[in-house]
Amino acid sequence: MTDVQHFALGDWLLLLAYLTSVVGCTVGLSCTLQARYALSARSRLSWLALAALSIGGVGIWLMHFVAMLGFSTPGMPVRYNVFWTVLSAVLAVVSVFGGLLVFGVRTRFAWWRLIAGGVITGLAVNLMHYTGMWGLEVKGSIGYQPGLVVLSVVIAVVAATAALWFTVAVDKPLHRLAAGLVAGIAVTGMHYTGMAAMRVHLDMGAPDPAGVEVFSFLFPVFVLAAVALAVPICAVLMAPPPGSRRAPVQVPAKQPA
Repeated sequence: MTDVQHFALGDWLLLLAYLTSVVGCTVGLSCTLQARYALSARSRLSWLALAALSIGGVGIWLMHFVAMLGFSTPGMPVRYNVFWTVLSAVLAVVSVFGGLLVFGVRTRFAWWRLIAGGVITGLAVNLMHYTGMWGLEVKGSIGYQPGLVVLSVVIAVVAATAALWFTVAVDKPLHRLAAGLVAGIAVTGMHYTGMAAMRVHLDMGAPDPAGVEVFSFLFPVFVLAAVALAVPICAVLMAPPPGSRRAPVQVPAKQPA
């Protein structure tokens, strides 16, 4: 095993990655609250899609991307495969959306939905992480320690289940912020547990890695992330308070005389 750096840009990167996850998860939880009180299935799906975009795209994937800014192999190049990197982002959003669909995010609670949604989302989040790591190219080879990989899966499943539970247990803004802070700790912890499982073997005789440098696609990534946050935030701010919406009263049809 060769020494690698996870905080090459400084320890402050850990705080930035954590805050990125907190913001994405908090905005996503606000969208799931709106979904709970949606008056139609189409409206509920729209809110869940915005929640998945915020939680999966920003709270999970962008956090992973920010944290990876600090990864380096001193004296040797690190590159990224664009296809696998983009695929990991798509997987993050789709997996969260799938978990929210299974859970339902409705006022009527069901434990089996919570557990199933948490397991699906947690496993898919790990799939996103290791898919993104598959796109990491170094001058050598990368392996993983099975025990820490399993631990990262457990952390992801527990974190996903807790996050889904918050979507029905949290109504007040301060509570949603607290939920976002907890979710940020879980997501960041899962990431660095997965990184601790990684074993890098550098080889001076190996060919230089293909792909692009991380800073070459830094700008478009953050532009897309800003859009992924701006759309849900604007939607939440423009929506009426959830408590002010009530399902229309069903008036029974008149019986023929």
